[in-house]
Amino acid sequence: MSDDLENLEHKIDRLIHFCARLQKENDSLRDRESGLLKERSKLMEKNELARNRVEHMIVRLKGLNNEG
Repeated sequence: MSDDLENLEHKIDRLIHFCARLQKENDSLRDRESGLLKERSKLMEKNELARNRVEHMIVRLKGLNNEG
């Protein structure tokens, strides 16, 4: 009976450590996801600014072409 109890205690300890490790990994992944979402937002904003600048240049070039 004592061996069974020790075996159970050992398994519970392993589960506790495993859960703690998973929690740390989960926290790390959530932090990484948050950082990636912020980076994505900044890149989308830069992309939109670049798109607007290119569209503006195209309009100006067409205007110059029509004048010439």
